[in-house]
Amino acid sequence: MAVGMSGPRATHAAVVRAAGEPDAVSVPGAGPGGGALDPDDLPDGLVVADESGRVICFNAAAVRITAVPRASALGRPLEHALPLEDLKGRRWWELTDPYGGLATRVGQPERNLLLPGGREVLVSARYVREHPTGPVSRLVISLRGTEARRRTERSHAELIATVAHELRSPLTSVKGFTATLLAKWERFTDDQKRLMLETVDADANRVTRLITELLDISRIDSGRLELRRQPVDLSAAVERHVQALTASGQDPGRFLVRTCQPLPAVWADPDKVDQVLGNLLENAVRHGEGTVTIEVAPAPAKSDERGAAVTVSDEGPGIPEESMSRVFTRFWRGSKRGGTGLGLYIVKGIVEAHGGTITVGRGPGGGAEFRFILPVSTPAYMK
Repeated sequence: MAVGMSGPRATHAAVVRAAGEPDAVSVPGAGPGGGALDPDDLPDGLVVADESGRVICFNAAAVRITAVPRASALGRPLEHALPLEDLKGRRWWELTDPYGGLATRVGQPERNLLLPGGREVLVSARYVREHPTGPVSRLVISLRGTEARRRTERSHAELIATVAHELRSPLTSVKGFTATLLAKWERFTDDQKRLMLETVDADANRVTRLITELLDISRIDSGRLELRRQPVDLSAAVERHVQALTASGQDPGRFLVRTCQPLPAVWADPDKVDQVLGNLLENAVRHGEGTVTIEVAPAPAKSDERGAAVTVSDEGPGIPEESMSRVFTRFWRGSKRGGTGLGLYIVKGIVEAHGGTITVGRGPGGGAEFRFILPVSTPAYMK
């Protein structure tokens, strides 16, 4: 029995054990000689009905999720203690008939049901039988709140709203310029036509980047981000990005690159590494101030794993302490200078897919400092 239980909890658990429900699971080390897990220790709601359909277990999580007092549930018929309805208003226990239905059924998959007053709960059930086609001896019901699902739905709604907002502006521009050119081509000079086409090209690139970000988020969230590993020279990759930024008009004196040799040969996806570096450097240029320092060095020794660390810092105002924990979440924006707020979320997903880590802090110049570490990840056939 559960170690140290007394009063209502002990009685509650004892009733369940008397009915044969293995709710008290032995947990090694839970007490002298082994302990037991009380139903009230479970994070999800647990409701158990006996062979006659009367409730013999109604744990604390079930009370919290359903707002039904335990005393009102124990000993009552299940359909009265837990009067669930589906979204069409049909009585759930009458509809599913767990005790009188097909003898081959083993349970009910999780679904969204309603309690009186409109309270939503996620319910799944298992039918316990003494032998495969025998009568139901116990009905074990799991209850979960809908808060996590609501958060996911809100996140998806925010993503859709962001995408719609970000797509509207460039697509409006593309549509406007192409329609104007088609209708009045002869009226414009070559320079005017070139300017319009360059604008259309830039807006098309913006749409392409957004679609790429959405695909990356989908792959990261589903764990399907594919990596094509090969040796990557991080120092050369950093130099290449700095040269691209200076070629686009940035002052070369704004960048300081430091490389600590010798660097280990890191096996990574070069395109994904470029994506990480591009995002961090563009953020430093756009949102930071002063000199942008990029340091490439061997990662600090950590057990037997070797790797390389890249640190990007600036001399701007930095990130407020209260925002540090939200930097790598979706839609976080460090300023009001545009962007979808998805870049750093994707950066974190890419780094972690490589088995690495990324952190944010305050740099020596007072600005933001991002550091990511990639393990060597040498293929097994080369070791």
